[in-house]
Amino acid sequence: MTESEKAHWEARYAERERIWSGRVNPWLAEVAGALPPGRALDLGCGEGADVLWLAESGWRAVGVDISDTALARAGAEADRRGVTDRVNFRQINLSDQFPDGTFDLVSAQFLQSLVRLDRESMFTAAARAVAPGGILLIVDHGAAPPWAPPHIHDHVFPTIDEVLAGIDLEPGQWERLRADALERDAVGPDGQQAVLIDNVIVLRRAASG
Repeated sequence: MTESEKAHWEARYAERERIWSGRVNPWLAEVAGALPPGRALDLGCGEGADVLWLAESGWRAVGVDISDTALARAGAEADRRGVTDRVNFRQINLSDQFPDGTFDLVSAQFLQSLVRLDRESMFTAAARAVAPGGILLIVDHGAAPPWAPPHIHDHVFPTIDEVLAGIDLEPGQWERLRADALERDAVGPDGQQAVLIDNVIVLRRAASG
């Protein structure tokens, strides 16, 4: 593991006692809410909001993240909510490793980084981890929010076509259910209101047999 990557995210989580809202990401709730609960994998789970929502919705969920601090917070919240028997949090650098097993849902919510993150190999591994009939869900920022610092606005965000082109999908095994730039109302850290653009990709692996 490259220490600078881990150090970057540990420093980020050290800024405040909570970094993220604690609420489930809306596109995950929409997609997973229409599925029968099964096994789920959340890539870059942060403080665990999506994993905990999945567990409370009947899923067995694995969350992976590079930050020990984030995972400790996620584990403490799982214990507080009484869902520790339905969740498993693992410390992994997804540029170098990928968790074993297959899952009915693999989710990557805003898994974008200014430090090294090999998204092409990670998303290809994520596709391989989807069970027959399962779903791969990728949600990216389509553009920087208005309250982001200048260096974020200078960042070039990948398009949906670029993301899809970087995933090595087995021919004939995948159905594209959605690949759209969608608007979402959001509130910034100081109460600013804005409409954000999310790139939402939903792929379904063919059922076996």
